[in-house]
Amino acid sequence: MKVSYIAVCAVLVLLLAEAHITVAVTCSPTELSSCVGAITSSTPPSKLCCSKIKEQKPCLCQYLKNPNLKKFVNSPNARKVASTCGTPIPKC
Repeated sequence: MKVSYIAVCAVLVLLLAEAHITVAVTCSPTELSSCVGAITSSTPPSKLCCSKIKEQKPCLCQYLKNPNLKKFVNSPNARKVASTCGTPIPKC
């Protein structure tokens, strides 16, 4: 009985060690403010901009559905910045 209890505990420890914690993203377009310079000029995006685009990727379709945000998110420069960061804007 003790052997099976130890085996179960060992398996649980291994499973928990391999589990990935999923953190919900809070969709906030202001999180992309570090990208404004790259979108409005020809400067390359910063590392912070790229990390924020990757973080906000699950929200991009939501932003595209918002008429106030669509013109910014869907602009050619915004698409170029996102693509440069390795996170192209999805087709929604």
